[in-house]
Amino acid sequence: MTKKDKYRSLCQTEPTLPIFSRDWWLDIVCGKEEWDVLLYEDKGCIQAALPLYHPISQVVSMPPYTQTMGPWFAAEASDTKYTTILGQRQAISKTFINALNVYKSFLQNFPYQVTDWLPFYWEGYSQTTRYTYLFKDIRQTNILWENMSANIRRNITKAKEKNGITVRQGIPADDFLRIYALTFERQQQKPKHLDVLAKLITTCRERGQGDLWGGYDESGRLHATAFVVWQESSAYYLAGGTAPQLRDSGAHSLVLWEAIQAVQAYTSTFDFEGSMLPGVERFFREFGAIQTPFFTINKGKLSLLDRVRIKYFIPYERNHFLSNTIPDR
Repeated sequence: MTKKDKYRSLCQTEPTLPIFSRDWWLDIVCGKEEWDVLLYEDKGCIQAALPLYHPISQVVSMPPYTQTMGPWFAAEASDTKYTTILGQRQAISKTFINALNVYKSFLQNFPYQVTDWLPFYWEGYSQTTRYTYLFKDIRQTNILWENMSANIRRNITKAKEKNGITVRQGIPADDFLRIYALTFERQQQKPKHLDVLAKLITTCRERGQGDLWGGYDESGRLHATAFVVWQESSAYYLAGGTAPQLRDSGAHSLVLWEAIQAVQAYTSTFDFEGSMLPGVERFFREFGAIQTPFFTINKGKLSLLDRVRIKYFIPYERNHFLSNTIPDR
C-alpha cells in the first residue's frame, strides 16, 4: 500500500483531519495526480501527516480555495505532558523537513492550531504571520449579536426591514457563480478556477458538508451570496460576493449572519478565513469575531519561468481567499 493509499484510509476514519487536508478535497483543488503526502508512522499507526500540492516539479504550494494545509498530528493521551508532546512533534517535523529537501520551493499556510514552527526556522524556512477571524461558539446567538459593531447590525436590519431582503439556502450554483464573477469584475480582476469552485460546491453538497446562501429582494434580484463549508470542528466561509449595483442594500451582512446561524446544526466554530486587505479585515472584525494568527511557511525562490508556469495553476501569493468578500458599504 502506498503512502497515499494509507492516507486515504486515514481520511475515512480520522475525524480530526481538517477538511482542507482530506483526500476528496485535495482531489478536487489539486487534481488527483498533483498532490502527495508525507507520513510519520509508529508501530503501524499514522501519527502525523503532511499533504503536499506540487503544481510543477520540485515546487510545493497552496491550491485554490484552500485556506490551510500544513502538518496534522494525531491526538495524544490526555495525561501526556506538554513538554513530551512538543518534543515529539518537533522531532516529527524534522523528519518531514528532511523529506522536503528534494523540493526547491515550499510555501504552505499552516492551520492556526499549529503554533510551533521552530523546526522549520532552524532549517532556514521563513514565516509570515497572517490572520483569520473566528467565532468560537456560534450557538450563543444573543452574545454574537451583542458583540457585533453597530454598523453590521445596522446593515442586517436595513437589509431585512428597509430593502426586504430574504435569505435562501440552497440557491442554484449558477446564480452564485454569476455574482461571484461580477464581484471580481468590479475590481477589474478575472476570477480564477471557477471550474474548481463549481466542483467543490457540488461535492460538498453531495457530502452534506457545504451549501450556498443568497439574499433576494422582493423583485427576485440576487444581491449577495455566500459559500460555506463545514465539518464537526469548524465551518468556513469559503467564497462569496455582492452584485456591484446592489452593494448598498446590506444584504451581504445579512446573508453571512443567516449562514452562521444555519451551520450551528453542524459545528460550534465559524472561521471567516481572514484577510490582509484593510476593507475585508474590517468587515470580519466588525462581526465581532476574534482575530487569530496563523503562519505562512516558505523556503526557496522560484525562477521567472517557474512563476509563469505556476500562474496557470494557482495564484501564488494566496490572494484568492483574501479578495472573496466585498463588504457592504
